[in-house]
Amino acid sequence: MEWLEEHKLPIGSVVRDAVDWLTDNAVWFFDGLSLALESVIDALLWCLQTPPALLIVALITLLSWFARRSVGFTIFTAAGLLLIINQGYWEETTETLALVIAAAVVCMGVGVPVGIAAARRPWLYNALSPVLDLMQTIPTFVYLIPALILFGLGMVPGLIATVIFAIPAPIRLTHLGITSTPTALIEAGEAFGATRRQLLYKVELPYAMPQIMAGLTQTIMLSLSMVVIAALVGADGLGVPTLRALNSVNIAQGFEVGIAIVLVAIIFDRMFKKRGS
Repeated sequence: MEWLEEHKLPIGSVVRDAVDWLTDNAVWFFDGLSLALESVIDALLWCLQTPPALLIVALITLLSWFARRSVGFTIFTAAGLLLIINQGYWEETTETLALVIAAAVVCMGVGVPVGIAAARRPWLYNALSPVLDLMQTIPTFVYLIPALILFGLGMVPGLIATVIFAIPAPIRLTHLGITSTPTALIEAGEAFGATRRQLLYKVELPYAMPQIMAGLTQTIMLSLSMVVIAALVGADGLGVPTLRALNSVNIAQGFEVGIAIVLVAIIFDRMFKKRGS
């Protein structure tokens, strides 16, 4: 036992050396990526915070009506957002929404193509599976350390951590949707002379759309679950008052912020779910 401990494999030092090498040789890349992501987040914040709050509430309520065609859900959306304004957390909510939207765009923009590629190449999915498991099971604080070193404090490391945690969901669900397409549908498309690209866009993707949308809702839920973690690395949003309530043992503030997070989660989960579900 002692011999085994004395001959410790240098896993931690290898990772440390890799991060040191990146900070010395690829700082230009991470600075550029940080600037690009920060610009996207700033643009989203401008769109959410520049108009009057009631106008944004009206727009989101209108989107909820077109998404669900449900009077009850539309009323719930308007009432929930007005309650957030009433409790004084609208600015923090818009900051959280900007982070969640940015994370969802990155996750879906990367996750869906990777899921499609993995569905077409089983060896790729077999190689990705342990990596995806690692991304979702490794403690978030572990990869927050290199994210802080490479990107500094702010919204960007929070976004990076959120993407790492959430991106396995759209990859797995897109893969599931594509691979579960009935063979009869694919054979019918091939019988009519469809190419592989036409089969993808006209047969497989339409059939997999419920799973892809489930990947989107999962991404949003996972992103919202990361708001407190993101606050630890300087990201603004509802995680900041949550940490303040925790540090000061402020039950009232903690409950208010928790209600705001739950309302946002319910609204966006129902908005992107399939009708009737």
